[in-house]
Amino acid sequence: MGIVPLDQALQLASDVDLDLVEVAPTARPPVCKLMDYGKYKYESALKAREARRNQQQTVIKEMKLRPKIDSHDYETKKGHVERFLRAGDKVKVTIMFRGREQSRPELGLRLLARLADEVGDLGFVESKPRQDGRNMIMVLAPHRNARQAAAKQTRGASSGGHEAARSRQPQTPERPPQGNK
Repeated sequence: MGIVPLDQALQLASDVDLDLVEVAPTARPPVCKLMDYGKYKYESALKAREARRNQQQTVIKEMKLRPKIDSHDYETKKGHVERFLRAGDKVKVTIMFRGREQSRPELGLRLLARLADEVGDLGFVESKPRQDGRNMIMVLAPHRNARQAAAKQTRGASSGGHEAARSRQPQTPERPPQGNK
């Protein structure tokens, strides 16, 4: 309708039984529309609810380690961290210090740096290691395309693995004859 005085706009709204709603208050002159305000609020609430439903919930998994962890235990925990990152979850890695271990935070830093290097292809360090009382904490986040890469990898491995298994014949090792001694 163009630029209309406020009194005339209010009169137009009342004539058609609608509300005069200010859409862009910062514009000069302010932009207004004739609409049913209740319906507008309802539709905007529906859009907001739909947007919230489509958002991906970020899940943070936690993995706890000790500075003097055994190599096999470390590999097991690293496997869990890799699985979490492949699934698209963030991982909070906590190193728990006890007693005299608290005076050697470099052990924890070294362990966290090693873990970050080994899982670097699946994720990145979102928050650097920091001391929090008796614990040292680092957060790893998956790369954006980690879930897609994992899906491709599992599809490729499953198709190639079956053919290789079919082509292989079971081989029995030859045993030397056993005699009585």
